[in-house]
Amino acid sequence: MIDCKVRTRVDVRRVLRAHQRANPRSLGHGAAFLRKTAQRSIAVRKKKHAPAGHAPYTRGNKRLRKSIIYAVDRGRDMALIGPAYPVVGKAGAVHEHGQTYHGRHYPKRPFMGPTLIKTAPRLPKFWAGSIH
Repeated sequence: MIDCKVRTRVDVRRVLRAHQRANPRSLGHGAAFLRKTAQRSIAVRKKKHAPAGHAPYTRGNKRLRKSIIYAVDRGRDMALIGPAYPVVGKAGAVHEHGQTYHGRHYPKRPFMGPTLIKTAPRLPKFWAGSIH
């Protein structure tokens, strides 16, 4: 039989500093993954419209696809991902939520919400091993 005693000490400040350094990077990786998945969900079709409930189509210029961007807010520990208003205006929100735009009603063609649901199980891996 072996007799052994062990003492452990947790340096909370050191753990918090490591978290503050690693979290923005992990958020950025997760946001980039979500962005790329959302971009890939938008198919390119020239004339047809996507059916209601399906991700919208984009034309040959791929403007809607290219408009999806992300940004990490270090102060609030959060990331924002979605279509950039200066690039596509209200079109991203109109498709996502189904709204009337320029006198025409557009059905819901969500692409960001379903992407988040689809990728949610894989997002924690971006934080795994981030604190050394």
